[in-house]
Amino acid sequence: MKKKLSVLRLFLLLIFCGMSSAQNQEIDSLKRVLLVTKIDTAKANLYNHISNKYKESNPDSTAFYAQKAASLSKKINYPFGLATSFLNKGNSNIILGNYKQAKVDFEKAKTNFSVLAEDDDSKEIKNGLAKAYASIGVIASEENNYSLALENYQKALKIYLAIGQKNNVSKAYNNIGIVYKSQGNNPKALHYFKKALQIQEEIGEQAAATSLTNIGVIYFEQGNSSEAFNYYKKAEKLFEKIDNQRGFALLKNYLGDYYKNQNQINEAISSYTQSLEMYEEMQNKHGASLVLYNLGQLNYEQKNNSEAIKYATQSLNNAQEVGLLDQTFHSEKLLSDVYDALGNHQQSLIHYKEYVKARDSINNLESNKKFVRAEMDFEYQMKESLLLEKNKRQKLITLFSIIGGLLLLGLVFVIFNRRQVKRRLTLQKEVTEYEQKALHLQMNPHFVFNCLGSISSFIVQNGTDSALKYLSKFSKLMRLTLEYSKGSIIPIDKEIEGLQNYLELEQLRFHNSFTFSIVSSEKVEFNMGLPPLLIQPFVENAILHGLVPKEGEGKIEVHFDVHNNQLVCTITDNGIGITKSKEMKENSMTAHQSMALEITKKRLEIMEATISKSAQIEIKEIEENNAIQGTKVTLRLPIQYIQ
Repeated sequence: MKKKLSVLRLFLLLIFCGMSSAQNQEIDSLKRVLLVTKIDTAKANLYNHISNKYKESNPDSTAFYAQKAASLSKKINYPFGLATSFLNKGNSNIILGNYKQAKVDFEKAKTNFSVLAEDDDSKEIKNGLAKAYASIGVIASEENNYSLALENYQKALKIYLAIGQKNNVSKAYNNIGIVYKSQGNNPKALHYFKKALQIQEEIGEQAAATSLTNIGVIYFEQGNSSEAFNYYKKAEKLFEKIDNQRGFALLKNYLGDYYKNQNQINEAISSYTQSLEMYEEMQNKHGASLVLYNLGQLNYEQKNNSEAIKYATQSLNNAQEVGLLDQTFHSEKLLSDVYDALGNHQQSLIHYKEYVKARDSINNLESNKKFVRAEMDFEYQMKESLLLEKNKRQKLITLFSIIGGLLLLGLVFVIFNRRQVKRRLTLQKEVTEYEQKALHLQMNPHFVFNCLGSISSFIVQNGTDSALKYLSKFSKLMRLTLEYSKGSIIPIDKEIEGLQNYLELEQLRFHNSFTFSIVSSEKVEFNMGLPPLLIQPFVENAILHGLVPKEGEGKIEVHFDVHNNQLVCTITDNGIGITKSKEMKENSMTAHQSMALEITKKRLEIMEATISKSAQIEIKEIEENNAIQGTKVTLRLPIQYIQ
């Protein structure tokens, strides 16, 4: 099976590059303008503009602001704003891999822009309609429906030529070239890539580097290595001047293929390594998986089997993490071959079985795509035949009716299978949700028992009057806790409110023997959320096992921030530290801490499985001048938004 990038990935390579600091500043500037804008149509346009800027870095934010634009546009009856919001929603769904919904969004955008174009001949509306056609072409390309893709790309190209948008004309040429390349028609693909490059060089478009790369790939596949290398080197010079690390990383991978083909092993390893470093810096596991496989294959061919296993295993892990079935297929086969060469036939057989599973899954997916493509091609050919051969209409109708019946039976079978799969996935999701709720209910009694214990201790230490004051604060905290328990995630400000109440209670209990602060950075957005009662157990441990045994005034700091696309919460205390606490109360400490941590870790595991994003807990002592100065707990959580 030949290894290559999908049509959609090539398309994204052209139109989506890394977001620069200047773009971040532009988004912040747009948000500031939004705060002072009073005109509704202008606000809708700003929502759409912010949504479009986020598509290169955060598809969730793209969808969020697109929905705001759609809601406001419907409210004020603003068709242009609504049509543009559908484009932005479609872009978000494309990046998230939800092609079915993306297609629906782009069709709605096309319909709305088409209606507007009947009465308004402005470039803005025509440009929106052309984008809708081009986006539908992308979806069709990904579904291997190349005739529909070309039809939509040609419609977009016609509009771009009419309104004189040379940069979009070059993109349309490039997209048409990608379709022909996917069909194996390299001469036509090369023709359109060169047309795109001519315009890009004429207007100084940065995408020229990508076109040079694509042209080089065509020459390489045709066996013209010298010409391929010339274009690769031209592309390299351009990439060094522009901010497109994704495209540069892909070029370095292609250069590795070239050097390997020329048996220049050291140069090939150097190019692959540079490509891998770029992908890992971008946290792009798709590209990293491909390069790791190439390094593994190269080492296998050079008889460096230990290095081959290392790279192939890393490639497989990345591919499985992001759901790259084709790369999983190749990595499993490589691992099977390497272990077989080492004489480890047991491991070779294990990976060969996984390779066969991946191969069968790919064949099933390809069969489904071919079925959909055959059905669409059939309808298109039927219409064309009816126009060209009217005298044979009756015979054709009879023939196509029979074929249609067979296709319908096949379609019913496919739909039935998909419904069964959907039903199974729904049941799995419900099981996960109920397990999450059960753990949440387990967490609440643990919290209540500790609070009641605190009240009892307070009564013994301070008397009835003080206990009533403590109990009043406790009842307020319980009302907040019951309110939070209604959802799987709550806004961060609600979590902060609960922590504030809890820490005030503990201050009363321990006679203000410690101070506390809760801080949230500007990066934390108002609609971000986290599971309820997630932070409280760590704050409780910090008080009971860090500050209470400490002599002198204690201090607790809780800080919320966003880093590397994760919500980071740190709980820091200046207590006695983990080691000394265990020495003082080893038995009671182990039982108490393990319960809270075990429940919290299980909740995070379920959250990871549900949303497929990583969550970690790190607990360590703070050491200064060879002395323990306290404990720091760091929680790194996936960013979730309150809908």
